[in-house]
Amino acid sequence: MKRVVSVSIGSSKRNASAEVELLGETFLLERVGTDGSFEKAIELIKKLDADPDVAAIGLGGIDLLYAAGRRYTIRDALKLAAAAKQTPVVDGSGLKHTLERKVVADLDSEIGWRGRKVVMTSAVDRFGMAEALWEHGAQMVFGDLIFGLGVPIPIRTLRGLRILARLLLPVFTKLPFTWLYPTGEKQEKQIQDWRRKYYDWADVVAGDFLYIKRFMPDRIPGKIILTNTTTSADVEMLRERGAAMLVTTTPRLNGRSFGTNVMEALFVALAGKFPLEEQDYLEYINKLGLGPNVTRFTEQS
Repeated sequence: MKRVVSVSIGSSKRNASAEVELLGETFLLERVGTDGSFEKAIELIKKLDADPDVAAIGLGGIDLLYAAGRRYTIRDALKLAAAAKQTPVVDGSGLKHTLERKVVADLDSEIGWRGRKVVMTSAVDRFGMAEALWEHGAQMVFGDLIFGLGVPIPIRTLRGLRILARLLLPVFTKLPFTWLYPTGEKQEKQIQDWRRKYYDWADVVAGDFLYIKRFMPDRIPGKIILTNTTTSADVEMLRERGAAMLVTTTPRLNGRSFGTNVMEALFVALAGKFPLEEQDYLEYINKLGLGPNVTRFTEQS
């Protein structure tokens, strides 16, 4: 059985595994968190790299980034990827750029994005989703400055997001990743402050779920959450807080949705080649019939 393993610098509390049979092959999908330790992540990647059963490795919680038509490499992510000498290492950005864009388009007839008020807690790491929502007429607030840096400046246009990405990403990619994104136990910290007004304003809250959860108010009545990796506990939390709908861009397996980095690594394992081009992602999305997983809690307007 081939193994596809996500090595995450996030919390080990979110570890999971699932056995799946796809296109006549059986795979074991795994997610292993190192509780914020880059050293443990590097050692684990080296160990996995030496295992002949490991077909591909995903980087969880840290991206190499594809935004505004350009590829940006976070220095710490590059260090992790370099720990593998023979096994393909992916971060999920290729799948985000294709699958998440397709998910937005597929859900337009059901949700109706035009005129919807959407806040994305972080958009530069999900540029495909951001572009698709904008192109489908959503009223956007891109919250990268708000939620990432604590700067109360909403970005309201795709052009503004592109400018922001091209100005800041070359600088930010050189900073220690722990300055940019919560890792380890910090992922469990809840912050409820002035930023809740953007949740109150929005019909839809989209983006990375750890960012969404980090700043989420105790009550989010009628909100649609558009995200990716969620556990069964996350689903219950959203139900208890009054969300109307949860949409994850990847399917749920054993009660949770696995990250795009795991699914992208699975595509590499299925294809038997690396790197993959955009047409390869689209081919396997169609072959596997991948689409969003929709959980309805209440009727949304």
